[in-house]
Amino acid sequence: MKIRELDPARDMTEWLRLRQGLFDDSTNAEHRQEMAEIVAEAVGCVLVAERPSTQLAGYVHVGSRKYAEGCTASPVAYLEEWFVDADVRRQGVGKALIAAAEAWAQQNGFHELASDTTIDNDISLASHLALGFTEVERQINFIKKLD
Repeated sequence: MKIRELDPARDMTEWLRLRQGLFDDSTNAEHRQEMAEIVAEAVGCVLVAERPSTQLAGYVHVGSRKYAEGCTASPVAYLEEWFVDADVRRQGVGKALIAAAEAWAQQNGFHELASDTTIDNDISLASHLALGFTEVERQINFIKKLD
């Protein structure tokens, strides 16, 4: 499977489909706005996994953050989004996307790649660990409405 940078001229419909699989609580308008902002970022990239057809199989969005939990470098490359279609999971697509993200980060002068997941996402946790990430912190956030 070929991994390459997103081509906004031809990949937006497929990228939208993939993002809907990752973020099923957002509207298409919200997705499109966020996608436009991501494409316009000064530092970062979206890498996609091509299928033999015109469809994509998955993607990663790598950005930059000033700091990340457990990191010693600043700024740090940050895995903002990572999604692989269900029909090609456990076939190396996610691994290839992460390898490409690591290569992009190194080529752009970063020394660490950070990421996160929700505390209840066991599949994401296992995937990160299998690809060499180290868990550095767990967190539960709270809110109390004062209205």
